[in-house]
Amino acid sequence: MTVLEIKSSLLDACKTGVKNRFEKVNSTIAGIVESLNDETKSSAGDKHETGRAMLQIDRENAGKQLLELENLQRLLPKIDIKTTTDYARLGSIVYTNHGTYFISISHGAVTIDNTIYYCVALQAPIARQLSGKKTGDNFIFNNKTYTVTSVK
Repeated sequence: MTVLEIKSSLLDACKTGVKNRFEKVNSTIAGIVESLNDETKSSAGDKHETGRAMLQIDRENAGKQLLELENLQRLLPKIDIKTTTDYARLGSIVYTNHGTYFISISHGAVTIDNTIYYCVALQAPIARQLSGKKTGDNFIFNNKTYTVTSVK
């Protein structure tokens, strides 16, 4: 596979991951709304009020997750996989002696052609270390010395 094909596959995996998480959160919200409606029909009292309060907290948390996912959906189109530079940036694949990283969004490990690529957000600690690095640069992360072997 070419570098562009690998980057495209990695970006697709990130998009699919966000889409799946989005669907899961929407399903959770729908379940919470249904439960809130059921709680409204049940009897009044302290137990009823506690149940409603817990569901409202769950709904707020799901709403925060939804907002985060919407931010990721806005970021995904900004990831430029076609431009190759000699330094690591958003959209770069960075090969090191301790792993291969795709600077994009936090998605975890994706395997392509028997190579594990870690999709990491630009604000992640490892990505902050990688950002701006060029082939041959070194840095220390989690008490390990990393050497950038290639940036694509």
